[in-house]
Amino acid sequence: MESIGLELWDKIIIAVYLVGIVIYGIRKGKQESSEDYFLAGRNMAWPIVGISLFAANIGSNTLIGLTSDAFQTNVAVYNYEWMAAVVLVIFGLFFLPFYLKSRVYTMPEFLERRYDTRTRYLFSGITIVGNVIIDTASGLYAGNLILKIIFPDYPSWMIIAFLAVAAAAYTIPGGLSSVVHTEVIQAILLVFGSFLVTYYAFDQVGGWQKMIDGLNNLHAGGLLEKNSDEVLSLIRPNSDEAMPWLGLVLGVPLLGFYFWANNQFMVQRVLSAKDLNHGRWGALFAGLLKLPVLFIMVIPGVLAILLFKDMDISFLNYQIPTEGGFATCENLSDCPNMTYPVLIYKLLPTGILGLVIAGLLAAMSSSISATLNSASTLITMDFTQKLRPNMSSKQLVRAGQIATCVLVVLAAAWAPMIESFQSLWTYLQQILGFISPPIVAAFVVGLFYRRANAQGGFWSLVLSYLLVIGWIIYCFSKYEGISTDATGVHFLYVVPVLFAIAIVLNVGISLATTPPDAQKVSEMIWTSQIYKEETKELAHLPWYKNYRTLSVLLLIATAIIVIWFA
Repeated sequence: MESIGLELWDKIIIAVYLVGIVIYGIRKGKQESSEDYFLAGRNMAWPIVGISLFAANIGSNTLIGLTSDAFQTNVAVYNYEWMAAVVLVIFGLFFLPFYLKSRVYTMPEFLERRYDTRTRYLFSGITIVGNVIIDTASGLYAGNLILKIIFPDYPSWMIIAFLAVAAAAYTIPGGLSSVVHTEVIQAILLVFGSFLVTYYAFDQVGGWQKMIDGLNNLHAGGLLEKNSDEVLSLIRPNSDEAMPWLGLVLGVPLLGFYFWANNQFMVQRVLSAKDLNHGRWGALFAGLLKLPVLFIMVIPGVLAILLFKDMDISFLNYQIPTEGGFATCENLSDCPNMTYPVLIYKLLPTGILGLVIAGLLAAMSSSISATLNSASTLITMDFTQKLRPNMSSKQLVRAGQIATCVLVVLAAAWAPMIESFQSLWTYLQQILGFISPPIVAAFVVGLFYRRANAQGGFWSLVLSYLLVIGWIIYCFSKYEGISTDATGVHFLYVVPVLFAIAIVLNVGISLATTPPDAQKVSEMIWTSQIYKEETKELAHLPWYKNYRTLSVLLLIATAIIVIWFA
């Protein structure tokens, strides 16, 4: 039986880091006013905005999910990452100027100005639920996977409770400023640790060509279903169970638009930018940081196939769902969620291991603190302030802190439920696939269709989510689940269908009811005139400050990687 453990120096490094990051986060906190607490005073420069976006996205849940899917010969999971660069370019061009010009605190607040108060409340409620069960709960669950190796005898709920308290320790006192400043340090640590894992994994395998040869040998021996070309391919046939190419074209961009352009906990970082240029540069910088993820976070999962495919991990007491309940996972192939934790514990030397674990826990903390702060912002600004409009700025901050306490308890309670899903990445994407399409449709129609009104915006969301609930109930009643294997319908095909239905509902209901106020709509609609006026402003900037030039360069770099691994 294999064994894994930590040396004294690793434990010291982890403890010192965790204590230090909490202290640093509290000292960097701002809570003089609600704008300080929820948007860091709207004074963040572009490097901070970009790194913060990257760190909040690449939490331990995403990192573990990416490596896990790659271990299951699904390098195509990287398509979610490079697509972010494309989405962020479009976000900076169309959406961001309206967000910053309106000086809103939340995305639901923006929808209220475009549609009405009902739409704001509905979207806010949906986003809060999503933040708790998707982002915060999955971050806690991923942190549990990391620490489970160190503390195999402790139940998951106890580890999750500890992580929840640690993540909330600086988020509650300091707000978004604490979150953003700590994320800069955590992102640096995370990328550094990922580079080291990749280096040591390649060192063990013998280099890139040895990896190719090893994969082909396993395939020739019948131990691997795919050869090296198939394993490392980003563009898969429509028969592929993980990511059919049609799902990549139609589904993945919509998930990306929700996550990067409509999701409060991501957009909140850009709203903290000191001006539009810094917001755009920060968004593009985040897109650039996503490109190396293939080499430092996805490829290590492929290397783990060669290094630890049949490793015995029964000593971890890690439970996986079975038809009769739960059973202890015997080897890594049976529970791929443990791929990245096994990689770091088995490959990294003493000292470096402690630093990388600290970085992983930091990533978990970044993601959780980000979602906690954004969800508390939604509760405070979309509900509390509406119900009690006379509250002072300090009272709003206090309400946000109380909301954070409640949310972290709910997320910690839900996190153990994720163990019943096939994998962490499957959990993340399937839940996101049901939440995203109606919201993206409401924003797209609202921004580009002048005739869209409050009735269309509100009822398209209501009817779309009723349809989602109906589909889920049908799948569970007939198939006992919503997986592709059971229903025969890939969730990436469900996404564009829901999106199209929501658009048709919005447009149809809007046309059948009273037109919106022309003056109100004129300030919320994107037109070609806006583009022409912006062109004149950008003409005086050097190329390296012109976001359009930078966007083209980012798209070229993205295309090179995609074509290389097509």
